Amino acid sequence: MSVILFTLIILIGAYVAGLLGSLTGLGGGVVIIPLLTLLLGVDIHYAIGASLVSVIATSSGSAAAYVKEGITNIRLGMFLEIATTLGALAGAMLAIYIPTHYIAILFGVILIFSAIMSLRKKAEKIVLEPSYLAEKLKLKGSYPDGDGHMVQYGVTRVGGGFFMMLFAGVISGLLGIGSGALKVIAMDTIMKIPFKVSTTTSNFMIGVTAAASAVVYLQRGYIEPGISMPVVIGVLLGALTGSKILVHTKSSGWLRWVFAIVVTFLAGQMIYNGFTGKI
Repeated sequence: MSVILFTLIILIGAYVAGLLGSLTGLGGGVVIIPLLTLLLGVDIHYAIGASLVSVIATSSGSAAAYVKEGITNIRLGMFLEIATTLGALAGAMLAIYIPTHYIAILFGVILIFSAIMSLRKKAEKIVLEPSYLAEKLKLKGSYPDGDGHMVQYGVTRVGGGFFMMLFAGVISGLLGIGSGALKVIAMDTIMKIPFKVSTTTSNFMIGVTAAASAVVYLQRGYIEPGISMPVVIGVLLGALTGSKILVHTKSSGWLRWVFAIVVTFLAGQMIYNGFTGKI
């Protein structure tokens, strides 16, 4: 395969990854890693390194738009980032010593779990009264519903969400997915935050989480400029496109199905290749 074709495939795949990552809060890694490892035969450690860089680009490309529109809960994101950053550093150090096929299998299992959890919650119930800890930390907020009206919401189970974020950070360091999938689950399912807010707040957070992990991969030489550059360009363009779509979306139901279908397919591929030793 020529360098031009290799780069073009990465650019197109990265654009799709950035679009999906921006719409669902995944961060793009769930597409980037299977693309590089399964289709292009890149070592999974280098794929994770490029994915982490793409996650930072996704966060930079979409988070600014969401903050401007008033959807992102900045205070909540900064509080939960304490847990994910600590977990990311621990996970990145562990990943260096874990065999690649185990990482691939774990990647697939986490994605399937994420897909199941995203479909369990059929109806969105907004918590109006925040918990005691959420009230003290002033984590409640509001967001525009697309018709110019502001929807008020509260936050609950702050402790449970914080510890889930710690686990999400570890997974980010291990798998290079920005832990966006688990962050959305933590905020959407545990803390009862509206899905639209949880995805945008996840996008706001994943850049910092990925940066903490990327430092470790950079020191180990697993971030290759020839792979990372087209990944960043494609993901950034996709993230900007996705942010414009989500801002004008009233319903989040279709996002859950996109989330579930895509990650389940990719999870199956990663698990199969992990067990057969192809990764």
